Amino acid sequence: MNLLTINKMSKVYMERKVFDEVDFSVNEGEKIGIIGINGTGKSTLLKIISGLEEPDTGTVIKGNKVHITYLSQNPEFNADSSILDYVVDGDDTLEGEAKRILNKLGFNDYSVPAEILSGGQKKRVALAKSLIAKSDILVLDEPTNHIDSEMAAFLESFLKKYKGAVVMVTHDRYFLDRVVNRIVEIDKGRLYSYDENYEGYLKLKAEREEMAMSSQKKRLNILRNELEWIRRGARARSTKQKARIERYENMKSIKLIKEDANVEMSSMASRMGKKTIELNNICKSYGGKTLINDFTHIFLKGETIGFIGRNGCGKTTLIKIIAGLTEPDSGYVEKGETIKIGYFSQENEYMDENLRAIDYIREGAEYIQTSEGPVSASVMLERFLFTPELQYGVIGKMSGGEKRRLYLLRILMEAPNVLILDEPTNDLDIQTMSILEDYLEGFDGIVITVSHDRYFIDKAVDRLFVFGENGIIQEKILYDADTLFSDIMREDGELTAASQSNGYAGTDKEKTQNKTTKDNWKNEQNIPKKLKMTYKEQKEFETIDDDIAALEEHIKSLDKEMEKYATDFIKLNQLVIEKQETEQKLSDKMDRWVYLNDLREQIDGQLQGR
Repeated sequence: MNLLTINKMSKVYMERKVFDEVDFSVNEGEKIGIIGINGTGKSTLLKIISGLEEPDTGTVIKGNKVHITYLSQNPEFNADSSILDYVVDGDDTLEGEAKRILNKLGFNDYSVPAEILSGGQKKRVALAKSLIAKSDILVLDEPTNHIDSEMAAFLESFLKKYKGAVVMVTHDRYFLDRVVNRIVEIDKGRLYSYDENYEGYLKLKAEREEMAMSSQKKRLNILRNELEWIRRGARARSTKQKARIERYENMKSIKLIKEDANVEMSSMASRMGKKTIELNNICKSYGGKTLINDFTHIFLKGETIGFIGRNGCGKTTLIKIIAGLTEPDSGYVEKGETIKIGYFSQENEYMDENLRAIDYIREGAEYIQTSEGPVSASVMLERFLFTPELQYGVIGKMSGGEKRRLYLLRILMEAPNVLILDEPTNDLDIQTMSILEDYLEGFDGIVITVSHDRYFIDKAVDRLFVFGENGIIQEKILYDADTLFSDIMREDGELTAASQSNGYAGTDKEKTQNKTTKDNWKNEQNIPKKLKMTYKEQKEFETIDDDIAALEEHIKSLDKEMEKYATDFIKLNQLVIEKQETEQKLSDKMDRWVYLNDLREQIDGQLQGR
């Protein structure tokens, strides 16, 4: 049954035409994910669906009895209400369910005044209110921001079982893949609908764009032929000639399809010396609660470190200590002279909203040195999807997501060799995140990130530190492409499964915090005295040569099979895919062999030097 229909809707926002005569509908039971790059109008569409904004042209048709609940990005609160009062909104029958959901979202004291909450806490309280409302259409703008992994798992489960329709904007790709059954993409003022989850959408979009580009190539060929005919001086004397000239003019007036721009980022790190960043016995408490207890670690060049844990456990506190913004209660941080930190915080730094975007970037650097040579601020802005109009427009007219992208570019233009990213997936669109992940793979410095985004961690992070109880921080290495954070989470449903220590010997819980890196990496000036392999590394080192040889033999056998089935395209395609997967496994094994062999040589050299 149809619940809401939008016909021929157009909307201009901040002098930009965000929708151009688009159609949209919501049917009973649909779970719809709205995606698109920042600034394309995702939040505007949600407000129009919810009746909070009117289209400039077109109609919005909704049944009289259809009730819509809307969760905004920045909910407002009454100054004198407690969080429980705000959620139940005068309906005492909802109190039990309200407490259950608030508990799932990290609240145990329901009498806390809403006005003292942080922005992230307010968003979670507003989310709880939205979830208990009796709605035919639940409209959620960024519900996965400011929630940790356990909360995300709860929200996934809740929305899958939700009886009403759901329309939401989220950049959490696993969430989209598991919850939605329809993706609607906003692209250049148009809406494209796919009756699929995120994985299915990616496949169908690729097919649509391939077909569109193919049609455009055919049209361009016809245009060239018609142009050649026009230039030969054909006189429009016959009906046939007039029709041909008219066809040329009509085809010429059709807008060309532009291939999607990407946020292109060449590695821009400054040179890093031998000494990096060392944390020595860091301790930190707030209000009698221990957040970090005797944490020691040396960050290595090329590492991508992820900090995970429940909200309020101290992740942001630790990265602020690393960045030099907060002092530890005890312990100390050592930094090499060449270390240059770029800190991408949860909230954008102050931006003068009267500045033009290009002037804001030029304050950081006029040019940046990349692998392609020097690149100007204007060119970098264009690569970050800022059109010339946006570059010379004032920041105050940008969407929140566009400001976030601009802030990221400003940090990267300063060419840090240590990137600290605090919840980078909040408010960045999926396209930007995908390119950022690719960029981080080739980043030549150190990356330290706090994130609850399971997809981002799976793709970008190779070493996890898990914040547990009493300030204990434990390590999980994700060097193996088959070991994913999302799989670790599913093992136990909580962070405890991810919190198993990685080879550190000790039975007392207070001693299980990570010291692996301190034990395993050493030089005479900076690193502790004793180098050793963990038990797991030793067993792996003993068999890795045989593993590599087996993979190489398997690739040879696949080559022979491919020759055998050269005319069987179905079988051949299967073999090609298997070969690609095997080659990737071999590449990962070789990288791992280099690491273990280097470690073995360092240990042997240390023993010989005794």
